[in-house]
Amino acid sequence: MMKDKVVKKHIRHSWLMYAFLAILSVTMMSCMRGKPSEKPPIHLNPNMDDQARYDAMEASPFFADGRAMRMPPEGTVARDDFHENDALFYGKDEKGDFVKRIPVEVTEALMTRGQERYNIFCAPCHSKAGDGNGIVPKRGFLRPPSFHQQNIIDYTDGQLFDIISNGIRNMPAYRKQIFNVNDRWAIVAYVRALQRTQNAKLADIPADKVNQLK
Repeated sequence: MMKDKVVKKHIRHSWLMYAFLAILSVTMMSCMRGKPSEKPPIHLNPNMDDQARYDAMEASPFFADGRAMRMPPEGTVARDDFHENDALFYGKDEKGDFVKRIPVEVTEALMTRGQERYNIFCAPCHSKAGDGNGIVPKRGFLRPPSFHQQNIIDYTDGQLFDIISNGIRNMPAYRKQIFNVNDRWAIVAYVRALQRTQNAKLADIPADKVNQLK
């Protein structure tokens, strides 16, 4: 009799276990129907999805003028990219046109600095002669144009400065690598010197130096 009770008890427990497993399987299958969910399984910080903030240009009933964006206090000074000398820092005049001439004094020291910076940052692509046959194009990179072709000779100094600063086409910007604006102008001066080596005229030579060529 005792043995029968034990057997029945085991059978009842087995059926309960089977029923539990069956219910668990159905539950798991219902949760894995193949339909993706847009919500993460555990959302640790839901308040990050709905922050108490305003987007740019959004209206706000809090202020009398209805604008969330506020005017800076009088006397606020801009940081980093703000400079009053547009010609020096941007290569442009007050109208936004590129300056025709370098706004710094061209000295022997400036030219020497320009040659040094050019050989570091520019020559790998443009070559030391400025003809575009640098080592980088020889390795498969797109060949840059020669500085000696007429359309680039016709560029203003401000335009060359802007290209060095902000890049053009597949050439990246170099204003971060060549942070000092005087160094960028020094490179412009040196590029002009390279162009003169291929396009110089006798009239470009000072009169007191002409006799030395004979």
